[in-house]
Amino acid sequence: MMLSFFDQFLSPTFLGIPLIALALTLPWVLFPKPTTKWLNNRTVTLQSWFINRFTQQLLLPLNLSGHKWAALFASLMVFLLSLNMLGLLPYTFTPTTQLSLNMGLAVPLWLATVIIGMRTQPTVALGHLLPEGTPTPLIPVLIIIETISLFIRPLALGVRLTANLTAGHLLIQLIATAAFVLAPMMPTVAILTATVLFLLTLLEVAVAMIQAYVFVLLLSLYLQENV
Repeated sequence: MMLSFFDQFLSPTFLGIPLIALALTLPWVLFPKPTTKWLNNRTVTLQSWFINRFTQQLLLPLNLSGHKWAALFASLMVFLLSLNMLGLLPYTFTPTTQLSLNMGLAVPLWLATVIIGMRTQPTVALGHLLPEGTPTPLIPVLIIIETISLFIRPLALGVRLTANLTAGHLLIQLIATAAFVLAPMMPTVAILTATVLFLLTLLEVAVAMIQAYVFVLLLSLYLQENV
């Protein structure tokens, strides 16, 4: 029984072919496309307003050289948000519960921020490894600690997104199973359990949005240190 709870995180296959590529492509098909008309419809207007507000808030602490990342951050935010929200629908697959996918997004983007820092301002980038005013005997230890913390950043990005979404999906399935089993035996308890399930689903909607925002926000903070 316990194994079936984790079956929802397996990549779906058709004739032995993994369908994760289809799951990653589908959200882009659902996005409304801008038209050539002077006035857009409400959906496109709402989407444009959301992206503009998010981009302004995200790029506020960055200088002008970091604004080149605006399109990438906005696209990544919309992409992650769509994957997380679509994964809450019944009989769907959530690609962002796969650690390999999240690490595939986190590692290259984190590495790009580090390379930019090394190219544009190597002294400042290396200066983050040693805080100012450090006692001489602690210099080797602090350099090792700061280097380890630097390389842990992409791992933390990927694991945070994976763990939060996986835990939420497991809780939803456990409570839904409990409500289904209790329905014929204890209807009152089943109704209370279903109420908890509804509230948890609302919480998971908020978590899906927050985790997508946190992923992009942390990347922007890493970029801020290197530009």
